[in-house]
Amino acid sequence: MHHDTGTPFLASDFKCQTSSLSSAWLNQPPTPPSQAARETARQRQQQLTKPPGSLGRLEQLAVDFAGWQGTPLPRLERVRIRVFAADHGIAAEGVSAFPQAVTVEMIRNFARGGAAISVLARRTGADFGVVNLGTVSPLPEIDANHPAVHDRQLAQGSANICREAAMDEALLAAALAAGAEEATDCDLFIGGEMGIANTATTAALASALLDLSATQTVGTGTGVDNAGLARKRDAVSRALALHSSHCHSPLETLRRLGGLEIAALVGAYIAAAQRGIPSLVDGYICTAAALVACRLNPGVRDWLLFGHRSREPGHRHLLAALDAEPLLDLGLHLGEGSGAATALPLLYSACDLHREMATFAEAAISGSAP
Repeated sequence: MHHDTGTPFLASDFKCQTSSLSSAWLNQPPTPPSQAARETARQRQQQLTKPPGSLGRLEQLAVDFAGWQGTPLPRLERVRIRVFAADHGIAAEGVSAFPQAVTVEMIRNFARGGAAISVLARRTGADFGVVNLGTVSPLPEIDANHPAVHDRQLAQGSANICREAAMDEALLAAALAAGAEEATDCDLFIGGEMGIANTATTAALASALLDLSATQTVGTGTGVDNAGLARKRDAVSRALALHSSHCHSPLETLRRLGGLEIAALVGAYIAAAQRGIPSLVDGYICTAAALVACRLNPGVRDWLLFGHRSREPGHRHLLAALDAEPLLDLGLHLGEGSGAATALPLLYSACDLHREMATFAEAAISGSAP
């Protein structure tokens, strides 16, 4: 359900010159989480049969869900996972250890249940799907028609950001809207991504948003060797030199340096928050999208949780910019939404413990919490 507060969006850094993309839905502030439900949930935590604070962060997570759902007894039942897939023109610069054909091959693997995120989604009972936004290689009909695949194919990937903007205005708008369409009908949204060379694109995006050098944001991604890492840093540096003077707004920065699946994630996070749905953010690429979403629409930040800390070096800078403390730190750097899905059982535990544990009064235990 969409919340409509009628409050105008005011942000001094939203100076987008691409007026055709200033869609009202991007700027509409989400309704804040319910403070009354949060406070009632916090009081309940003090009455459960345990020492106060003894469940640590699980207690805070339960309070967060109470605020998001507007009830002191939240339930986490419907989780939607969507992996957005697309190719990137910067792959031509030799920044990845894998060819672009792998993007299509991984879409097939996602759909058929063989990818890490597929396994995790199956184990947690999440509603899983993969959205093809634009691959260089055509998606075979047998895969495009798979029930778990949403074949959008907006373009044959994004352009090479070392030479031109990643997307034109219309393509960016379409990718944002495609993401927004997927963030609905659930208690929690998890976005994932797949796209050969997208850690290079993300590094450029992070550098532009945070005024960092390529050395600070570029990692090994899919496992490039030292020569590959040097090529990747050089490519990102060249992209920044070409575009940085034009990146006057979050939206223009995304248009120039992002990718189709990154834009879809931005749209998904904004739309989910507007619909009263929290998002559990995955690693490096998803967090870059989350930062863009929050720069565009600051109220989105109240609706985000962060699943894990990626081993990609640029991730810590993005997390710091969002004042985010991830749930897990396991050295993961796979992407796909896998880190967020790995953290999902913690959220189930938090809600179940909060709702199903007895209070001291219910358990007829004398006194109050120790």
